[in-house]
Amino acid sequence: MIMNILIGIAIVLFGAGALVALYRVVRGPSLLDRVIATDVLLVTVMCGLGAEMAINRHTTTLPLLLVLAAFAFIGSVSVARFMGGRDDT
Repeated sequence: MIMNILIGIAIVLFGAGALVALYRVVRGPSLLDRVIATDVLLVTVMCGLGAEMAINRHTTTLPLLLVLAAFAFIGSVSVARFMGGRDDT
């Protein structure tokens, strides 16, 4: 009973975090805001997948978590290198 309530709360919080990050991706005033929001969205999805693995006691989605982590890292580094080479003066 209590575990079901905690799972429901976790789903609501992960969903709210994803919606707020998605809003910032769409409405972000700058490219860096959008990149940070995309990273937050990816981390929220990864945390949701990790919670699902813990609840159902399996590791079948672990490769997906690793791919998402690599994608988030490579994307952030690529944007940082792109923004570092820009001259905004």
